[in-house]
Amino acid sequence: MVTEKQARFAREQIRKIHDNISTVFVGKSKKVDLLLAGFVSGLHVLVEDVPGVGKTTLARSLSKSIALDFSRIQFTPDLLPGDIVGMNVWDQEKRCMTIKQGSIMHQFILADEINRATPRTQSALLEAMQEESVSVDGTTYPLPKPFFVVATQNPSHFLGAYMLPEAELDRFGISFSLGYPDIAEGINILDRFKSEDPLAAMQSVSSPEDIIHLRKIVRMISIKDELKAFILEIIADSRTSRHIRLGLSTRSAQQLLRASQSSALLEGRPFVIPEDIISMAVPVLSHRLILSAETQIRNMNASSVIEEIVSKKKVPVGV
Repeated sequence: MVTEKQARFAREQIRKIHDNISTVFVGKSKKVDLLLAGFVSGLHVLVEDVPGVGKTTLARSLSKSIALDFSRIQFTPDLLPGDIVGMNVWDQEKRCMTIKQGSIMHQFILADEINRATPRTQSALLEAMQEESVSVDGTTYPLPKPFFVVATQNPSHFLGAYMLPEAELDRFGISFSLGYPDIAEGINILDRFKSEDPLAAMQSVSSPEDIIHLRKIVRMISIKDELKAFILEIIADSRTSRHIRLGLSTRSAQQLLRASQSSALLEGRPFVIPEDIISMAVPVLSHRLILSAETQIRNMNASSVIEEIVSKKKVPVGV
């Protein structure tokens, strides 16, 4: 059970980080909340959108707010798995093989345009995300903590895109798109960037140790059995829906539970309510679905299918 002291600590940390990000990343407060929900719960985030809408700025502003060790990996068709996880190389002076660490050996990874790399290279990143370690020639190296990945991908109609397979999409806990700013947000963006880069002036407001503590608190957020059953019913209904060719996995249920806990924490509550589950259902579940051919012909998207499934469920009351 989360104590009042822990809840107060979490509220203060999350508010400071959110406010700090808002000094650089204009508008889209709900998208910032989704990123923070993934970050404090340890669920990796996938952002799919066209270039130039602020995906990198959002990720960098979060990293700088925590003073995390940051690495940006630009995925290209010629990127190799060894570039990511590392490789053994011959040390001429020591006359032996030594490890050359890959670009993933950092706390915060921005995997930019992940769907431009080959499936083999994508798998190297995704396996490391799952295990939080990398293996090079039979030796395992743990990744630094807290470890977090924000991956971006271009829409499927872009040239040179190797779309992530469904099994690999399932490794990402949360997915969303940013969309274009409205006129008021656009003016604000132009004003902030007209004379200097606000990212360069950002100061950290939290620490890696604070984030590790936050992640422990998230796991202590209480959730009643009725709400666990609500989650499992949503997952089960996806497996029988006529709109879906392949339903949701058990991992989906686990990650929806964790995201619901982080949603509660972002709202300052030590317990999950139905609204937490409902609000996180689309960002946690929609990117994992394989829609039926009929559904695709009707131009229904995965988000609307999840919303339809949730809307038909009886919401638990009094919990």
